[in-house]
Amino acid sequence: MLILAATPIGNLGDASRRLKDALASVPVIASEDTRTTHRLMAGLGIEREERPRLIALHEHNERERAEEILELASHDDVLVLTDAGMPTVSDPGFAVVRAAAEAGVPVTVLPGPSAVLAALAVSGLPTDRFCFEGFLPRRSGERRTHLASLAREERTLVFFESPNRLAESLADLAAVFGETRRAVVCRELTKLHEEVARGTLGELAERFGTSARGEIAIVVAGADPAPPASLDAALARIRSLTEGGVSLKDAAQQVAAETGLSRKSLYDAAVKAKQARSAL
Repeated sequence: MLILAATPIGNLGDASRRLKDALASVPVIASEDTRTTHRLMAGLGIEREERPRLIALHEHNERERAEEILELASHDDVLVLTDAGMPTVSDPGFAVVRAAAEAGVPVTVLPGPSAVLAALAVSGLPTDRFCFEGFLPRRSGERRTHLASLAREERTLVFFESPNRLAESLADLAAVFGETRRAVVCRELTKLHEEVARGTLGELAERFGTSARGEIAIVVAGADPAPPASLDAALARIRSLTEGGVSLKDAAQQVAAETGLSRKSLYDAAVKAKQARSAL
């Protein structure tokens, strides 16, 4: 079968017994970086009489390697690893798991360390409802557009970020979400220089105004619930959009997304309002 295994995100002491047993016994290991796998096994004191077959499985080749790995998994156990954390979560492995599901190849998991859950748990922000957004776009314009689509999200948000882009991303988060939104920057979790910085987005943008070091997760509080939108205000918004050249259908759809009101109800009400104005 195919075995997905979480590896330590920094501290080797977090390696599970099941991970150690798998590393000591499986015949095939598909890993993001085979050199990292060698170091992991050495760090955990795992010595084998017969070395496992190591296959490099990374973002640039996993689609091409999927067929080969599934063929091996049809008669042997294949352990899938990434450099840190759980395969498929902002790391290679998804294409292989999807192909295995489609082909009926059994897939199991050895749970363990997760930077997403570790950052969420330590953040002090609500954990009952959250969403993971992975890495933000590299370019500021694309990043701000993406963040604008999340500005009214009420769930806690978790992002990964490169240390070189942390300052820019915090500045964009503050600009789009507002400087007073609560957030937490988690850096080097489980490692010697672990840091959990809490504050508003404005404060954090100022604190990390230059590049940082290490692995980074940003946890941001969800937006406050929007007050119920009135139909009159929604119709006024639709009218403003249509007067600016937007079709009535598209205007109704846009305002429905902005307010949470029914698109059909908005469209029908806008048509009636337009007919009433024409009759005057």
